[in-house]
Amino acid sequence: MLEYSTRPPKESPMGRYRVEVISLPEECDWERYLPVEIRYIFSRSPEYKERIRAILACGKSIGVRTVVRTPENILKAVHTISVHSQKNFIITWLPKLLRDKHLPQFTGADYIRAKEHGEDLDGAVETILRDRLRFKQIMLIDSENLGIEASEQRLVTELSELIYPLAVDYSVYRVIADNAQERTEIAQSIIKALFIVGPVAHILEKFAAGVGKVFAASVDDLLGESAEIMALRGSGFAWRELAKRSRILVPVFLLATWGAFSVEGLLEEDRLVLGGIVFGVSAVALSLTTAIQSFFMYRKNIEVLDKEEKLGLDQKPIKAKLAFSQDFTNPARLGLLMGAGLAPIMGILGALLGYMHNGWVLAAIGSTESIVAGITVFFTGYINERRFRVRLLRMIQ
Repeated sequence: MLEYSTRPPKESPMGRYRVEVISLPEECDWERYLPVEIRYIFSRSPEYKERIRAILACGKSIGVRTVVRTPENILKAVHTISVHSQKNFIITWLPKLLRDKHLPQFTGADYIRAKEHGEDLDGAVETILRDRLRFKQIMLIDSENLGIEASEQRLVTELSELIYPLAVDYSVYRVIADNAQERTEIAQSIIKALFIVGPVAHILEKFAAGVGKVFAASVDDLLGESAEIMALRGSGFAWRELAKRSRILVPVFLLATWGAFSVEGLLEEDRLVLGGIVFGVSAVALSLTTAIQSFFMYRKNIEVLDKEEKLGLDQKPIKAKLAFSQDFTNPARLGLLMGAGLAPIMGILGALLGYMHNGWVLAAIGSTESIVAGITVFFTGYINERRFRVRLLRMIQ
């Protein structure tokens, strides 16, 4: 049952899309209700309004097909290039490939590595280029089965060319967002499993004061680290490279465990604020260490890309920024950092309100960063979609 409830849903290999349609000539005058792509066309080339109105008057409809989930073949192609050639980076090469057909740099070693895993780098590039303009398409719909004339076909081709800037920008946004979402699916499943911590911590705290605090603070960190490792594995990092993290993580985890165990003594001494801070910091110590380590892993890889001359001249001066940006394409990263900053405050509130012996409260405080990360992951798709739509509206205005 737990496996079923935490298993990521299977995605369609064809992706998902939506279609917005206008079918009445009068709709051309209802600008605020038009699809944003049609509004973009009218703002850039007003003469097309009458041509579209004429088609609609003849019993045809104009549709805008927008992909809302990248097809699996494109995500797989992006993953192949990222892992076997670009040191797990996406943002250093994918936007330029989608926008300008600027091919990523491959070395002989890259081709050998990909072939050993049954992958084809050139085939992956071909897949991305072939489908990159299918994310936004203008469609002519023969609503009354009258037949589509050659002049109408040419008009649809012209409309598709007009929205080319929107189509390319959207493909960049969509692929990067869905790639990040795919890399954190396992992490999201582990976050869901944290709901078992509350009742267990409550029982432990009731029969062995102090032990519940250690459990609430440490289990969340361990599960959070597991989620982080799975997300990094999804990005292509090798197990051997991830294992090196333990040299720092183990001492931090032991120190955090000692801190959580010492909270009970601080509470007995009536040092409530300090006890709340110690518990909050102990609960997020591993998560903060993990976040810092992940950044430096990307920072190390960007240096390798630079040595292999796979970075553009405009990218070399901002290598640290690229590593930071790539790390934060993981939608859970911002949530974890915000939650880590909030945990000590939650610990203080819990101590001052006298709830530090309630296992449910301890679990909530100890899981603050994971809860905030889960909420961030849940809303990130909606927020990013809104931000992109606002950018499109600014282009129109």
